[in-house]
Amino acid sequence: MRSESVPSGWSALLALQQAAHATLQALAAELAGLDLTASEIKVLANLADGHGRTVSELSAAGGIRPNTLTGVLDRLERRGHITRRRGGRPGDRRSVLIELTSSGRLAAATIRKAIADLERRALGHLPADAIAALRASLQSLADGSP
Repeated sequence: MRSESVPSGWSALLALQQAAHATLQALAAELAGLDLTASEIKVLANLADGHGRTVSELSAAGGIRPNTLTGVLDRLERRGHITRRRGGRPGDRRSVLIELTSSGRLAAATIRKAIADLERRALGHLPADAIAALRASLQSLADGSP
C-alpha cells in the first residue's frame, strides 16, 4: 500500500543515503585538522561518552566490519587515541575492551561538537517534535525494525 502523500519516484531511503553521504563529507571537511578517516571518526564518536566498548559493539555501532575495524583500531592505538584491555566481557578472557586515552577524549569531544554543530545547522529550523520523530524513525531503521 502506497501513501498518497509520498511523491511517485521519491524514496526516503535513497534520500537518507544521500543525506548520510553529504553529512559525512561535511563532517570530514570540518574535522580535516584531526587527520582521521571516516571510520576512525565513527569509532571515536561512539566512544565519546566515556564508556569502553568491545570490538563487536563498536562494529555494530559504527557499521564497520570487524576485519576492517581491526586496522582502524590499530591506527588509533598507534596515534595514542585508544587503549585495548583484555577481559572486556566478564567471563570472556578473549574479549577486548576499547577505551579512549586523554588524547582520544580530546579528539572525541571535538568530533561530538562538530556533529552537534552540523546537526543544529541542518535541523535547527525544525520543531522539536519533528526532530524527535526523525530520531525515532532513524533508530528504528538502525535497529532493523522499520
